[in-house]
Amino acid sequence: MKTKARRRALLLAALAAPSLAGAADLANGQRLFASRCGSCHSVGPSARASFGPQLNAIFGRRAGSTPDFRYSPAMARSGIVWNDKTLTAFIDAPDEVVPGTKMRFWGMSNARQVGDLLAYLRSIPAAPTSAVR
Repeated sequence: MKTKARRRALLLAALAAPSLAGAADLANGQRLFASRCGSCHSVGPSARASFGPQLNAIFGRRAGSTPDFRYSPAMARSGIVWNDKTLTAFIDAPDEVVPGTKMRFWGMSNARQVGDLLAYLRSIPAAPTSAVR
């Protein structure tokens, strides 16, 4: 088994373990988001696309589907639906999961950190839509 594939399999197994899932640290996930993701992505009621798309309610969302961000053609046609498995793989190795993605991130493979980050992202609801006048 290739090193990257083995690392990803171990990471996915660790994330699937009930003890890790139940022990996610939302505060650490928020810190990780701020330090590793926040320069390009935003979350919360006023989240907007910037260098990357906003990540409110990302779980269950089709990749490349927010209307306020210009995705790479590779991301737009990837067919990925974001869930624990797809986000874990993408966070670990974005260019392997979506060759040609515009996301410039070296990856994060620490299972505890990824679990905390995903738990934090899961806690972010969809931003309320503004009333149309």
